[in-house]
Amino acid sequence: MELRADQGRAVLVGAPDRLELPPALADALDDWAEVARAVCQETQIDQAAVELVSVRGRHLASRLAATVGTDISYADPVRGIIEHVRAPDQRSQRTPTPEPTPWTTGITVSVFTAAVVLPAVITLTSGLSRVHPLLAFFGNITIGAGLAPSVWLYRNTPMWRWVGYGVAAGVLLAWVVLLLGTLGPPGPIGPLGPS
Repeated sequence: MELRADQGRAVLVGAPDRLELPPALADALDDWAEVARAVCQETQIDQAAVELVSVRGRHLASRLAATVGTDISYADPVRGIIEHVRAPDQRSQRTPTPEPTPWTTGITVSVFTAAVVLPAVITLTSGLSRVHPLLAFFGNITIGAGLAPSVWLYRNTPMWRWVGYGVAAGVLLAWVVLLLGTLGPPGPIGPLGPS
């Protein structure tokens, strides 16, 4: 296959009939061919413009070769030189290996975050329960509903996911502690705190 510029249009000689290029690449090829035609029609040729058209053409030929997966011949429309552009070898492009999961650091961050969230939720709920038990219930639901979107967004972020895990664990543990506190016998302190 050969890439040429002919009368302001990019032409692929020897291309398959049903070759479909990404629209951005097709537009870039046509823009390059139009600029090449304008440079060739000028009476005084600007060497900087010639170099720019050649470099842009080679770059687009490389993108084209990568897109179609085959080697491309590039006919420079200004200099009249034909260059061979190789398609990148798909076997040599290795996928990056994922980084190891930092379990020790991550769990430490999660435990620390849970240790901050747990007493905060218990303290808030205890204070609200003194006013009215339903207020404490709706307060916990509001806390959970308010934190859920942030925790859900953090689940794929490398470092912040551990904070999200800690927040979720802290809220859930607070709910368990509060439920166990309401089930126990009322003592001098009461089910959710001093009365």
